[in-house]
Amino acid sequence: MTSPQAAVGRLVVCPTPIGNLEDVTLRVLAALAEADVVACEDTRHTKLLLDRHGLAAPLVSLHEHNERARTSGLVARVAAGELVALVSDAGTPLISDPGFVLVGACLAAALAVEVLPGPSAVVTALVSSGLPAERWRFVGFLPRGRAELKDLLAHSPETLVAFESPRRLAATLRLIADREPQRAAAVCRELTKLHEEVRRGSASELADHYGAHPARGEIVLLLGGSSADGPRREDALGALRELIAAGARVRPAAAAVAKLTGLRANELYRELMSDGQ
Repeated sequence: MTSPQAAVGRLVVCPTPIGNLEDVTLRVLAALAEADVVACEDTRHTKLLLDRHGLAAPLVSLHEHNERARTSGLVARVAAGELVALVSDAGTPLISDPGFVLVGACLAAALAVEVLPGPSAVVTALVSSGLPAERWRFVGFLPRGRAELKDLLAHSPETLVAFESPRRLAATLRLIADREPQRAAAVCRELTKLHEEVRRGSASELADHYGAHPARGEIVLLLGGSSADGPRREDALGALRELIAAGARVRPAAAAVAKLTGLRANELYRELMSDGQ
């Protein structure tokens, strides 16, 4: 006899290994074996996982460029009683990966959504970093805009976890080091893979290392909480910009703001100029 849950179908969110294919859970393998269709970021990538564990299932691509177009058809299949498994290339779907639209549509249609626990580069990196884990914030990929990036980095009293491009890593670390050279940091590279590396140190030490030894592979960057000076500096720069916009000359305005905040006028001036003021 078919259970009521099976009769209406369900969407099963399945975390997949972030590098080592042995890290898949038994529950995920069972869901993939049972699935009527597997919605995956890259069908070729997911087929490697299925082949490795002796599974075969119909695959359909679901990525950032086609998720909205594919969602209605997948929701219809769940509503018709099918089991749809959702996977991304690595880790837990929706965490800087596709799937949010599909999960939201299933929930809006009052369809069953089951989320299985499993691998996550975010949590793996956080525990590996040695940084405080009781309060932390994941921000996805770091913003490309310099001003937006500086604002994000300054206003982070908790441990900050982010994905970063290996091409940008050294420059990002240098930006942090220029402001808070002793800020605790960690770079987790190629987690669970053959060339896994976890490097811990101050922002200055890591900036020097990756400036001389460019990183390769997938990167998770972690930063300890910003010192109290970070937000104070951003507030001071904001006040300085407002004074200049009101007609004040840059150097006298920097001197006035420095006197009020206790920061150095020359540092405020240089930082303002580096932002293209």
